[in-house]
Amino acid sequence: MAVDVVTFGCRLNAFESEVMRREAESAGLQDTVVVNTCAVTNEAVAQARQTIRKLRRERPDVRIVVTGCAAQTQTAMFAEMDEVDRVLGNDDKMHAAAWRDTRMAFEGGGKKIAVSDIMAVTEMAPHLVAGFQAGLPRVFVQVQNGCDHRCTFCIIPYGRGNSRSVAMGVVVDQVRALTEAGHAEVVLTGVDLTSYGADLPGAPKLGTLTKQILKHVPDVKRLRISSIDSIEADRDLLDVIATDERLMPHLHLSLQAGDDLILKRMKRRHTRADAIAFCEQVRRLRPDIAFGADIIAGFPTETDEMFARSQALVDECGLTFLHVFPYSPRPGTPAARMPQVNGRVIKDRAARLRASGETALRRRLASEVGATRHVLIESATQGRTEHFVPVAIADGVQGHVQALRIAGHDGERLLT
Repeated sequence: MAVDVVTFGCRLNAFESEVMRREAESAGLQDTVVVNTCAVTNEAVAQARQTIRKLRRERPDVRIVVTGCAAQTQTAMFAEMDEVDRVLGNDDKMHAAAWRDTRMAFEGGGKKIAVSDIMAVTEMAPHLVAGFQAGLPRVFVQVQNGCDHRCTFCIIPYGRGNSRSVAMGVVVDQVRALTEAGHAEVVLTGVDLTSYGADLPGAPKLGTLTKQILKHVPDVKRLRISSIDSIEADRDLLDVIATDERLMPHLHLSLQAGDDLILKRMKRRHTRADAIAFCEQVRRLRPDIAFGADIIAGFPTETDEMFARSQALVDECGLTFLHVFPYSPRPGTPAARMPQVNGRVIKDRAARLRASGETALRRRLASEVGATRHVLIESATQGRTEHFVPVAIADGVQGHVQALRIAGHDGERLLT
């Protein structure tokens, strides 16, 4: 065994895990497990710690390297674990030199901690992991990292640093290379995707980047955008949503709440009315669009009435996919010092939100019956439509896009 990677958290972490695997193996590391952590919730951090302990029990002879957002924000905690051999910073993990230094540290008894100041990082090196993505139906291109905003509940800027972008020409070249390699769908990903370009010459927006990709890579079949902040959506992005069918009709929105006072206390930059108006505007431009959203249940000071407004947002915005996060106080964030909601209440509200999400998904599934959708075959048993709706597959070639008529649904997936 050379290098195994255990990944927690977001799609960006999954992409970066493959970069790390490549760099660690190139550096000559052997019998090493890398744990790429997430810091979004206390539960995510706890799961990483449990996994590390389990790894040490089951594989006592391997070296364990811990990295990711939680390793960046809670370095000392992981370094104090006897099971951990090295803690690597969240920017350091993306550089070949850090993995060469890790191998040398293992061979020569070097320092356990190699975590640099993430807030001092001003540029990002683009990574294209064409090798690991070979054969995958859906591939990712990282175009941005970090975040300049300081939402009161969020620790991620301290794990990722400030916003920084990959130059447009580099992104276009990466998408072209992946398209020429035969991948049907490319997903643009980042931490705060709609802040793309603010640090680049001329400050191009995400919409500009999207248009450039579709213009200069005419053979790309399906381009998808991961989570966005709707208040930052630019005119070009709205224009391309309306005019180019290669941009998939699915947007995941960072909404977080549906009550204006809670949004203000979260230090979000949109109001409830802004969220509803954005969804209405985009639906006019692309009537079949599907929306997903992140919503936090039980943010500090949230009353029953405030929560009800968040729950109502599911219908008022016409959401299909819901990512529900029970509020979890992150050390050092302003929200952790606010009056907290009872844990049982948070759990109950999260369950009610999830139930609303399940109802919304079933409603979307029912609306698809009788339609013909172009389904990207992900595996022998599942694919996804243009709208990211899952489809049960009986027969298909992974990576191919097939036009399938929707015959029904089982409450979770479409049936053909």
